[in-house]
Amino acid sequence: MRYTIKTNCCVLLFIALSGLAANAQQRLKPKNGLLKTVKKSLEESAVQYHFLMKKLPADRFPVTYYSKENKMISSGSEPWVGGFYPGGLLYLYESTKDTLLYNEAIRKLKSLEKEQYNKTTHDLGFMMYCSFGNARRLMPKKEYDQIIINSAKSLSSRYNDKVGAIRSWDSDAARFMVIIDNMVNLELLFAATRLTGDSSYYHIAVKHANTTMKHHYRPDYCSHHLVIYSPQTGTVSKKQTVQGAADTSAWSRGQAWGLYGYTVMYRETRDKKYLDMANHIAQFILKHPNLPKDKIPYWDFNAPGIPNASRDASAGAVICSALLELAGYAAPKMSKAYFSAAETMLSALSSPAYRAIKGENGGFILKHGVGNYPRNADIDVPLIYADYYYIEALLRYQKL
Repeated sequence: MRYTIKTNCCVLLFIALSGLAANAQQRLKPKNGLLKTVKKSLEESAVQYHFLMKKLPADRFPVTYYSKENKMISSGSEPWVGGFYPGGLLYLYESTKDTLLYNEAIRKLKSLEKEQYNKTTHDLGFMMYCSFGNARRLMPKKEYDQIIINSAKSLSSRYNDKVGAIRSWDSDAARFMVIIDNMVNLELLFAATRLTGDSSYYHIAVKHANTTMKHHYRPDYCSHHLVIYSPQTGTVSKKQTVQGAADTSAWSRGQAWGLYGYTVMYRETRDKKYLDMANHIAQFILKHPNLPKDKIPYWDFNAPGIPNASRDASAGAVICSALLELAGYAAPKMSKAYFSAAETMLSALSSPAYRAIKGENGGFILKHGVGNYPRNADIDVPLIYADYYYIEALLRYQKL
């Protein structure tokens, strides 16, 4: 099947980065003081990444940093976090025109390129679109087009039509596991449809989003982390929140992934049910009684020990960036609320409470991220994906 593109590709790319529909630009006006903070934060983030570049081995990708041991944790190109470092570098290059950052990003893209054929992971959107998608936007090349298309083919190979979703984890072939994170990988599929005209990628993304909407979400519009299906029948066998406080809790980064994913779904399809879904998720987050005043969430909205529980700057950064885009689509009253909340979050993340001083934090930008609390993994540390979505939010605000 073929899909006719009705929206100009350049317009889609602008909307994706700025987070604003045209009719929202006049009513959402940034604050001059915060714009100055954003400009300074982008400049200082670029300086910080120069420090990170010097500490990072040439063939490795940064993951986190343990300050007590003064130890950087890095990986090869295959884990899900590989695309965030080159993607963040490209965002910073876009803002500062610092060619050293651009050259470092291109070097890392060369190491990441082989993952376009990786069919063992559902995270190819994170890996290949946050990286090569940004590279293509800034410096269009046919080779980037083909890498995005090949990556989408690899991701599509994990789709099961009986389930109506893309498999996330491969640890048990008899159980078809789907996590909420996968919503953010769908953007890669829409890009492949735009590049090829082939609607199969588009339809896989839509089916996955619809299945997730049906089975991941509770009546109050918070999400489970994991839903397990039968690969033969598509029936649900179990729902869990693996990285949250309990199966019944609202893991903060999971809520962030859902908000971001359904905002993208509305951008790409203009189907109102996705806008409604994004609005419901945003309302759950922003009206939750356990959301702190600065709106940077605890690692789980139901975490034990609140208000002394760990915050998660990574969830905050994802939510902030998503709200800036959603504000461009929502009705005026909701739009204003989302924009105001995003400003509060951006101010908090840009303050000394969350943003590291130059030369500290191992070269990472944000402090106080939480990777996997139940496994006691990466608690109160910098996280490369927190940096990526923070830089994206800064740019979205600046582009207003």
